Amino acid sequence: MAAKFLGQFLLERGSITSTQLLAALEAQRATNPLLGELAVHHGMLTAAQARRINERQRAEDRRFGDIAREMGLLDAAQLDVLLAAQKSGRKLFGEILVEQGALSRERLEAELAAHRQDLDEANHALALGIAGHALADTVTSAIRVCNRLFPRLLDSQCQAAGIADAATLAGCEVTAHVRIEAAHPLLVGIGCARATLQSMACAFLSIAPEQCDDELALDALGELVNVLMGYVVRDTLPDDASYRAHPPSTALTAADLAATGNTLALTMNSQRGAFVLVVG
Repeated sequence: MAAKFLGQFLLERGSITSTQLLAALEAQRATNPLLGELAVHHGMLTAAQARRINERQRAEDRRFGDIAREMGLLDAAQLDVLLAAQKSGRKLFGEILVEQGALSRERLEAELAAHRQDLDEANHALALGIAGHALADTVTSAIRVCNRLFPRLLDSQCQAAGIADAATLAGCEVTAHVRIEAAHPLLVGIGCARATLQSMACAFLSIAPEQCDDELALDALGELVNVLMGYVVRDTLPDDASYRAHPPSTALTAADLAATGNTLALTMNSQRGAFVLVVG
């Protein structure tokens, strides 16, 4: 059993169609703009200033508003206005489905209850799969890093869905990984289908699909994994730990990585597509 986003859960149960799913996702995205987008819309920041803040977010695990205040680009009163505007416009996915007529209120409540039960069972199975493993703490850190960074870097939620099986690993058409040498060496890799690679790369680089060729997309995936590794190192290694990081590599498949020494491979869901997170 794998954890699923509500939209995927409803689609697989036949409760909504793919067209209804896409329409609701697009509507939800429109009601939940990023803080930088709001600041530009309200004339508080230029697009270039928002990009500078976003670039710092890639290197620092901090909120957009905190960085903007430190840089002297926004003050507390302006942030309060932006946060209030962001909160007032935000709508839940289920509410949007009801508004668009895809589900009745009663059907939504029943589906939400079923989804909660499904999530509880999937999360319990995942916890059992990780519990007791030598990499349990590192894997948990990697999951949390993905949960924190994906909304900011890829404009997408992210959640662990379960332990990846052989078929899932074999389905990864592209893979990038980073290794560090230390007293306790680490490996972090991401494997996915080419369509997911393209979607992730375009979001990460903030470019249109026609601007992103295969080579650029692979470079972007490598840089994304590099960022993830940086945060995993920060979360798991002592502050005074000595280590050496290798540059991102695409030489090994997800199946190869999963078979290398002591590793765990997880299936992860995101709005950019499903992917495999390998930690070793």
